[in-house]
Amino acid sequence: MWTIAGEGIHPIHEKRLTSSVTVGDLRLPGKVVIPLSQHIGAPSEPLVRIGDSVRKYQKIGEAKGFISASVHASISGKVIAIGKFPHPSGNQSHSIVIESDGKDEPMEGLTEHPDYLSLDPKELKDIIVNAGIVGMGGATFPTHVKLNPPKEKKIDTVLLNGAECEPYLTADDRLMVEMPREVVEGMKILMHIMGVKEGHIGIEDDKPGAIEAMRKAASGTGIHISVLEKKYPQGAEKQLIKSILGREVPSGGLPMDIGVVAQNVGTAAAVYNAVRYGIPLIERIVTVTGQGIQRPGNFRVRIGTLLEHVITECGGLVGEPGKILFGGPMMGIAQYTLYVPVLKGTSGILVIPKEDVLLEDFTACIRCGRCVQACPIRLLPNMYSVLAEAGKPKDAEKYYVLDCIECGCCTYVCPSRRPIVHQIRYIKAEMRKAKNKVA
Repeated sequence: MWTIAGEGIHPIHEKRLTSSVTVGDLRLPGKVVIPLSQHIGAPSEPLVRIGDSVRKYQKIGEAKGFISASVHASISGKVIAIGKFPHPSGNQSHSIVIESDGKDEPMEGLTEHPDYLSLDPKELKDIIVNAGIVGMGGATFPTHVKLNPPKEKKIDTVLLNGAECEPYLTADDRLMVEMPREVVEGMKILMHIMGVKEGHIGIEDDKPGAIEAMRKAASGTGIHISVLEKKYPQGAEKQLIKSILGREVPSGGLPMDIGVVAQNVGTAAAVYNAVRYGIPLIERIVTVTGQGIQRPGNFRVRIGTLLEHVITECGGLVGEPGKILFGGPMMGIAQYTLYVPVLKGTSGILVIPKEDVLLEDFTACIRCGRCVQACPIRLLPNMYSVLAEAGKPKDAEKYYVLDCIECGCCTYVCPSRRPIVHQIRYIKAEMRKAKNKVA
């Protein structure tokens, strides 16, 4: 049994709402809004014009630069708009709107590779680039970038993240229970690309069905299933590496600095589908949950599907919602409209009833140290909070604020209800502004 360094926290997980609900399909949306920026890095460039007819799987946005990702049509139909539309980040994003023709016709010419492990690593990486695959645990870092480390970085281990420690979310759990072979075969492809023999899949111990299914699927492959203690944020990349491999990512560094490539289990499954069947990333499993939704469950959702359509397909809202989050309660982003699209990194949609939303004002820091005790990175969240309030974001740099993973443990345990994560994001934003001015 592995566990993270630092205390972490044990929030109410509420996974029981959907953990035993098999993955279902939603009705085809009438239209999709596909942002050209749903990944870390430069937005993709549109390849279509208003009025063009497109097929499912067709590439409609080309990756711009190395750190970028292509986007594809998730339905067949006609391009009816290209412009700025609401984005789950809270901003407006350049997007392509496709109106469905109701046929859901796939494009022709998808290339299958039955003997995929015989392919050259470069050919495999090209397939992954063209499929527009990104990290599906929420970080949305383009997958091909992680698979192209500098020559001086010697990779010896591939690690898959199946911890899914965020409360309420069960999309990865159901993926591993229902499609373990796809995850394992995707892992084998990733290991083949990196030329390594050591592979680990980390799963929290509150997912016995997933552990059993993955052990059976990985039997005889040499891939290790590492069972982790249920604790938040066990699934954070750096914490997972430390828990399973005993290696510590240096401050300001990346997993490749210590010989590791880490991916999400959903990413591995997407890699398998792209390499084996030629299918780009146009849909994902999303947990739709919370006491504010009529029919919680896990669903395959087409990229670009509007939140409004998802909620309608799940029976509608229960009473008046207080918050609707993309993601879970710890790291999710609250939405201001139902007309935002599901993205490649949307692992969950959480609907919280109005009566369950706390509206208390925060008070002064009482120096209790609970946030310091809970921090899995062993940082000083209380200092960041005070410096942000004092308007001194630059001073936070000497306290390693950039190492913060914004997991929300500090905010969760704070008795003064201080919005510490928001204050940390403010500090990082101010630091980026200052850096850009110097540049």
